[in-house]
Amino acid sequence: MSEAMIIDGKAFAARLRETVAVEVATLKAEHGLTPGLAVVLVGDDPASQVYVRNKGEQTAAAGMYSETHRLAAETSEPELFALIDRLNDDPAIHGILVQFPVPGHLSQDRIVARISPDKDVDGLTVTNAGRLASGLPALTSCTPVGCMMLLKDALGELRGKHAVVIGRSNLMGKPMAQLLLAADCTVTIAHSRTVDLPAVCRQADILVAAVGRAEMVRGDWIKPGAAVIDVGITRFPSRDPEKAAQGKTRLVGDVAFDEAKAVAGWITPVPGGVGPMTIACLLQNTLTAARRLNGIAE
Repeated sequence: MSEAMIIDGKAFAARLRETVAVEVATLKAEHGLTPGLAVVLVGDDPASQVYVRNKGEQTAAAGMYSETHRLAAETSEPELFALIDRLNDDPAIHGILVQFPVPGHLSQDRIVARISPDKDVDGLTVTNAGRLASGLPALTSCTPVGCMMLLKDALGELRGKHAVVIGRSNLMGKPMAQLLLAADCTVTIAHSRTVDLPAVCRQADILVAAVGRAEMVRGDWIKPGAAVIDVGITRFPSRDPEKAAQGKTRLVGDVAFDEAKAVAGWITPVPGGVGPMTIACLLQNTLTAARRLNGIAE
């Protein structure tokens, strides 16, 4: 059996960003409207700093308006809520994203609840989660949306396929399962309490791994010919001692890539698979939110 086809998320994301940029330019020309995204970062988590910088750069590159609010780690909940309230009321801002994790004295649930569902481009509010589950138009979490785009591009028709999602987070696992259900897949949500997880995974035509445990999914967990979407990212020191001494790292997914690609039909690499899709879909969500808030047909 030949090795799996590599699903190139980096190339797909580049095409998606180009499409969004064209649509943004059209929105400006026809309606005088510039989609605006505000990103809020509390504290100085190094990985979050990188994500926030990349989001700002790509938002501007797509022709959108971008704001980044960097707050001290000791920022109080009332101070953060005052900023979110101001962004909720600002007509120039169509998408609000608070970068998680936040410092321990702040509640992620309370922060999400404070964001207007119409501007919730992370798709985390109860309103958007409920609309997704009900089959209604919703702003949906960016990473699962990106995974679905990659799956449809690789496989075409998804109807009738058995999908297994490992992970049940509000940001990834649950919305991923809802999107697969909407595509007429038979869906199993697996997690840390699942009995005989490898056997459950071997049933999957589509396997989505989103647990944050490096190389947990082994090659013998995978049904021959299955499509494997690896959402996990764990950083390890570089194998090169000189690079490791410089603090350089390597990225590893939730799937043992070399083992899996010998069995799967399609697979996303780490890096270069799902990761680039997340910000590209954030741009698309911001564009969608701008249109809906201004009554412009999508």
